[in-house]
Amino acid sequence: MASSVPLLFSSFIFLITSTFAQTPDFPLSVFLQVTKDVSTHQYLTHLNMGTPPVPLKLLVDLGAPFLWINCDQSGLESSSHHPIKCSSLQCSIAKVNCCATPAGHDTKNCLLDPENTITGVVTSGELAEDTIAVELADWHRIGYPSVATIHHFLFSCAPTQLLRGLASGVKGILGLAKTRIALPSQLANTFDFQKKFAICLSSSDGAIFAGGGPYVSLSGTDISRTLVYTPFVSNQDHRLEEYFINVKSIRIKGKRLSFNSSLLSVDQQGRGGTKISTTVPYTTFESTIYETFTRAYIMAASSMNMTRVAPVAPFGVCFNSKTIDNTLVGAAVPVIDLVLQSEMVRWKIYGRNSMVMVSDEVMCLGFLDGGLSPKTSIVIGGYQLEDNLLEFDLRTSMLGFSSSLLMRQTSCSDFKLTSSRFSESI
Repeated sequence: MASSVPLLFSSFIFLITSTFAQTPDFPLSVFLQVTKDVSTHQYLTHLNMGTPPVPLKLLVDLGAPFLWINCDQSGLESSSHHPIKCSSLQCSIAKVNCCATPAGHDTKNCLLDPENTITGVVTSGELAEDTIAVELADWHRIGYPSVATIHHFLFSCAPTQLLRGLASGVKGILGLAKTRIALPSQLANTFDFQKKFAICLSSSDGAIFAGGGPYVSLSGTDISRTLVYTPFVSNQDHRLEEYFINVKSIRIKGKRLSFNSSLLSVDQQGRGGTKISTTVPYTTFESTIYETFTRAYIMAASSMNMTRVAPVAPFGVCFNSKTIDNTLVGAAVPVIDLVLQSEMVRWKIYGRNSMVMVSDEVMCLGFLDGGLSPKTSIVIGGYQLEDNLLEFDLRTSMLGFSSSLLMRQTSCSDFKLTSSRFSESI
């Protein structure tokens, strides 16, 4: 009986109508434009949901297990919106373990636990289904998207209080985690795509792609050909729905840092390790790692004649920008290497992603102290992800990463669908 669930899931949950015809010669993927809110440092996208469709501005969250929206204030009056009843196939897929009877009804509906990952607040919300519309990017004819409508898309409604701390106009959170009802998995089942998605964040316009590459910028550069791969970390005691990678060591200007390396592993309680986040603005280190990191960075900076100045909150180490040259990949500062499964596999962080301009004369090291006992020792934040393309392969449990696209004279803002039908509502 259990083996029939995926087939039922594909045939019942995801009915699709679209304006395209897919052929092997024209690979397609779903495209979502991503913008950065300057005041909150949050990365935002949108979906068109409901019948009739309503554009919804959403926070992009790699670690969130599903899409949730505030149904009361989103403007949705959708004829295709339906709550999901208990003991249904959809409840099983969503791994719901709680149900409730709404006022005035005699049947129980499934409940999820939507979380605002900015504030840490968790509430209860109904599991529901509705129609969404997405753009399909044709990589052989970039700039000419088509639109597909997906019926019975699973998500959760959440109360208005959960919107606190989110950027102005945001109506919910778009989850991209390793769950069956996160956006990537639902799209993969819908379109029979590869179970892959990629993010390319920017200080201006970035992108999310679901379905695999190639990832061709407007300049014609295919980034998928140059990706380096590392496995995601799994833990037999704790199912890691977020994206953890195996950072073995850190080097600054080639010199390996010395600190308690056990902090880099995920223990039996699910603590420690390194994860990737789109909701943390700047990379955070556990306090002892941060102390070692900043001390080594200051020494390396001194050897390059960089002049320190008083720190500017929230940063702990700052420099006079007049003493620092500029390069293709940002400020000419010590290169940071996150060494992964071997010394040959390194995520390189150049000046564009390590230094933050806080004034005309001051730039600061864009890494923060995460405290003495954080749940995760290293959280790679959004600023360090900008102008890096990351591909998340859910089938093989591998991360493909480009390091800075500026090295290839392109950037994440070069991924655009110029004739987007949804451009006015982003």
